[in-house]
Amino acid sequence: MAKNTICLWYDKDAEAAARFYTETFPNSVMGAIHHAPTDYPSGKAGDVLTVDFTVAGIPCLGLNGGPTFKHNEAFSFQIATDDQQETDRYWNAIVGNGGEESACGWCRDKWGISWQITPRVLTEAMAAGGEEAKRAFTAMMDMTKIDVAAIEAARRG
Repeated sequence: MAKNTICLWYDKDAEAAARFYTETFPNSVMGAIHHAPTDYPSGKAGDVLTVDFTVAGIPCLGLNGGPTFKHNEAFSFQIATDDQQETDRYWNAIVGNGGEESACGWCRDKWGISWQITPRVLTEAMAAGGEEAKRAFTAMMDMTKIDVAAIEAARRG
């Protein structure tokens, strides 16, 4: 186990979520699946309790803790993309698998985890600062999924 691991609370679908993430994002892998040794408040002995997985190089633990806690946008995974094709692939995988669109490159998967699908061109424009950053930021504010060509055009002015 990594020294620092992100623990994600699920109602009962930690294994399904982990499988989806590891099939969708590169540098991702399923790890051990641990079953509850006894009954617990939101499950029975033998139910999947935790799932170890890595998503895009980040070690995670999925915990089937029951319906008590819900995810929100205060936590998100940010996935840097190289072009529109990669942006579309991840966006469509998340939204097309029961997720939902949000704004400015954010979407939420069907388990409630928020994702920022962020083309590098946007990050580079913001890092450039000045008028270029202002134009790119203004363009982004009107988007759901980021349009790489529109960001590139905004950068150029």
